[in-house]
Amino acid sequence: MSGQDPIAAFRIEAADLLDQIEEALLDLGHRLDDRDLVDAVFRGLHTLKGSGAMFGFDALATFTHHCESAFDRVRKGLVPATQALVAVILSAKDHMRALIDGDGTGQEAAGDAILQALQAAIQGAGTAAAPDTVAEPAKAGWRLSFRLPPEAMANGTNPLMLLDELRELGECRVIARVDRVPTLPDLVPVECHIGWDLELHGDISRGDIEDVFIFVMDDMELSIEPLETAAPAAAAVDDALDDVPPVQLHAVAPATPAAIPAPDAVAPANGRQPAKSGESVRVPAERLDELMDRVGELVIVQSRLSQLAHGSVIGMEMVLRSISEEIERLASELRETMMVLRMVPVASLFSRFRRLIHDLSRETGKTIELETEGEATEVDKTVMERLADPMVHLIRNACDHGLETAEERIAAGKSPVGKVRLSASQAGGEVMITIRDDGRGIDRERVRAKAESQGLIQPGQVLSDSEILHMIFHPGFSTAATVTNLSGRGVGMDVVKRTIETLRGAIDITSKPGEGSTVVLRIPLTLAIIDGLLVRVGDGRYVIPLAAVEECIELSLEDDLRSRGRSFITLRERLVPFLRLREMFDTGTRPDPHQKIVVIATGTERVGLVVDQIIGSHQTVIKSMSLLHQAVTTFAGATILGDGGVALILDVSQLVALGQHQEERLRAAG
Repeated sequence: MSGQDPIAAFRIEAADLLDQIEEALLDLGHRLDDRDLVDAVFRGLHTLKGSGAMFGFDALATFTHHCESAFDRVRKGLVPATQALVAVILSAKDHMRALIDGDGTGQEAAGDAILQALQAAIQGAGTAAAPDTVAEPAKAGWRLSFRLPPEAMANGTNPLMLLDELRELGECRVIARVDRVPTLPDLVPVECHIGWDLELHGDISRGDIEDVFIFVMDDMELSIEPLETAAPAAAAVDDALDDVPPVQLHAVAPATPAAIPAPDAVAPANGRQPAKSGESVRVPAERLDELMDRVGELVIVQSRLSQLAHGSVIGMEMVLRSISEEIERLASELRETMMVLRMVPVASLFSRFRRLIHDLSRETGKTIELETEGEATEVDKTVMERLADPMVHLIRNACDHGLETAEERIAAGKSPVGKVRLSASQAGGEVMITIRDDGRGIDRERVRAKAESQGLIQPGQVLSDSEILHMIFHPGFSTAATVTNLSGRGVGMDVVKRTIETLRGAIDITSKPGEGSTVVLRIPLTLAIIDGLLVRVGDGRYVIPLAAVEECIELSLEDDLRSRGRSFITLRERLVPFLRLREMFDTGTRPDPHQKIVVIATGTERVGLVVDQIIGSHQTVIKSMSLLHQAVTTFAGATILGDGGVALILDVSQLVALGQHQEERLRAAG
């Protein structure tokens, strides 16, 4: 099995590290005096700088060093944390991501602009009083004594690199302590048995020294004393240094490319082509254990089947049936386990929008808070990734169009802080993603006037409230008076609609004037495998997603004839419209004498589908429709049946919408 490309592994880890830095920065923006958050940002930048340099990302390491230095001043109390500084480091984080994804070519101007803004933010913050810490010498320096734990080198710590970093701080004298080095028979080559005594001369702070050991400090022996307080021992140490042979006593030489050979897999930064890391999903170990158990059981059953095929077994029919049932059970459990492995909580999706809200708040001048609910709800990773862009458009629209300015909100008797709320919940085989704002709501008259001016509807045309609100999803539709970098071009909401439709989802929108708007995205849990109900209509077979099926009832020939022209049934004192699939699909066949109605639902809406026969449940592997058939909205895909035939998968949301439209049309007709 080939190992993972180290560059790809670095990009994955760096992406996680940047997400952690961004999260800490956004929290710091609300709590500027939180030292733990300042330390978290500094540690993240320090780690990213070191890892980037190790893997040949020199431009990244150099750029990150400046940001790290700025936060080091904040950490030491020399400069206070400010909103301006947080905003600049957030922009720097975006630049770091670009440097990680590419090779830095063409990024120099953007990086220089950010560093200029960083310098301005540091200067604008002024100088704060230094915290009460151990008094630090002005110029004399420090005396150090340290010893790493024996397993330090095995864990990836290189003592020579630590000494190099110390030498970069100032003039350095080093002596190795070999008193704990075991005899040759007892020596373990991968363990570190040497300690070091050093003198550092120059204007160096204690924090600068501690930063060198930041990742090993908890497990090592470290003593740091100012040279003044260590003066009585200085002569003794100098004598010890004089007694050491010249070959052991020297200043630590600066590292050169020849001194530290780089792995073959790491190419020079300037010669590396931009490359995206492969998609990955983090999976809890217990889920992999469960998958391994299922595979083990499947191997046992396969062994039984092989033995049966190569031998004479009494009662073969019963044994074959038993094995068939075992394989069916294991296949079902393997499918469920694999589907769970693909599921990720929407918390990782929602967390992306904290930065978006932060930027939109600064750009619009509005005070905006983001609230989230249901972050533990899980959805297929592929679905979640494709939801990101539509949600960006919806959130931008809510902040720009929906939320008022602080002055307008106060005049309307509202809190000056606008709220955008994201929530997720699961209903059957669907995930409901809700984006709600407490702004001014959608102006229906303005939407209608715009639709009439664009020729989308006729003047005075009768439309339901839902139809008016859904006008905003038409291509090129915008009620914005002016075009800004946030809105006004009429492309964002069209993107939302097209993306949700490709996910076989649906959009519900409601709005109350003065109270805000709510957009609900109804998305299938997965795009891979579903449980389906296999039915026959005429000579064709179709699959209805089982999660959407509420019940099945019989439609007698008399009831069928009686309902001609209305297509409604009364189900528990409620009228439910139904669609005759035989007529929709123009099968050209006569109806069966005992037709069935399959009642399906999405959200609170229900509709019945008239079929000739219910064949039974079917585990459905979803295959995409060809480009020729993608415009047929009635079907969500296709699947291959056990006999090699093809069954089309019905798009439940489209059928429910069609049934509701039929109901509204009949009611309007009286």
